Amino acid sequence: MKLMPTTFFVAIASCFVTASITSAHADSEERPRARDIGIVVGEFSPGANNAITDVSGVRVGHSTVIEGDDIRTGVTAIIPAAGNLYTDPLPAWIHVGNGYGKLIGITQLQEFGELETPILLTCTLCVWRAAEALKDWTYLQPGMGEHTINPVVGEVNDSVVSNMWAAPIRREHVFEALDNASDGAVAEGSVGGGTGAQTYHWKGGIGTSSRVLPQELGGYTIGVLVQSNLLAGATLRISGAPVGRALDMYAYKDAYAQSSENAFSKQDGSIMMVVATDAPLDSRTLARLAMRSMLGLARTGSIAENGSGDYVIAFSTNEAVRRKRSSNTPMTTPSLLHSSMDPLFTAAVDATEEAVYNALLRATTVESARGRLTAIPLEQLLPVLRNHHVIE
Repeated sequence: MKLMPTTFFVAIASCFVTASITSAHADSEERPRARDIGIVVGEFSPGANNAITDVSGVRVGHSTVIEGDDIRTGVTAIIPAAGNLYTDPLPAWIHVGNGYGKLIGITQLQEFGELETPILLTCTLCVWRAAEALKDWTYLQPGMGEHTINPVVGEVNDSVVSNMWAAPIRREHVFEALDNASDGAVAEGSVGGGTGAQTYHWKGGIGTSSRVLPQELGGYTIGVLVQSNLLAGATLRISGAPVGRALDMYAYKDAYAQSSENAFSKQDGSIMMVVATDAPLDSRTLARLAMRSMLGLARTGSIAENGSGDYVIAFSTNEAVRRKRSSNTPMTTPSLLHSSMDPLFTAAVDATEEAVYNALLRATTVESARGRLTAIPLEQLLPVLRNHHVIE
């Protein structure tokens, strides 16, 4: 891949940080993704969109909610496959890296190893309203009857810039995200469920990436989407470069500060990671795959801090492993052997790492009456990456 000269990105970076961007409606089209500035994670190539939607059938939609001077939040919807997910669920698993969160639907999903609704990502105190709306939307889909369903809704705390106690997510926002979900390129950064998110002292949000295995290794696709809200308990690293230290934004800085003016307040964060694949995997192998995303997260600097809800939801879209909800006849479904999982593990780790970088790089500054989250300054970041030979 031919890259633009780094000086080009240094030149445009000053425009990003001096512009007055006051809401998540600010245009993020000029903010680069990781590969745009030469950050290449791992050996496997990404798919056409370098997004979770490179896994065939997966769709993503957002609803961004900007209201008054203190609402900066939203909803992101991941629809894993076409058709009725209740009558034909997908094998799935949820891995809990650190369980300080309000993830709805986890116990039934782990009991059955199946996903029967789309996945929603929103704000911490918005999950119950979002789940209610997802229930309503699901019952409107063709083929639904009077069943009990298990909506899956994850969250991050966006209270730095948004009043989540005001119950800002409503039915129409959830329906908008679901009804507008599409394949192709995925909007990233300060959008949907990432509107008010923070990552390593800077603005975070939605990020995504994918990997396509060579045909000799199965040719399968892995896609990852993150709702990144990693806060002050860790220090950012990008491909090994100590970015947080170099930019003087690092964990426990307050312990070394000479005055309280320089100290950071301690805030915990969370991250939701969604892993999709078209590889034929059952819930047991998906559990093994899901936990590898925590390794990709760790590469970026995370420690899964005490108050952080770190969850991975993994599912397979392969038609051969998608089973009917009800049948009196035993069903046999294929699954890759454990000895064949290493390439998929590699892809999941690398795509998770890059998805976090994309969330951070694509995010635009967001502020409200409650506070301000500033986009990472590219004109300061790029020299650090060059000095540590991350980019040329």
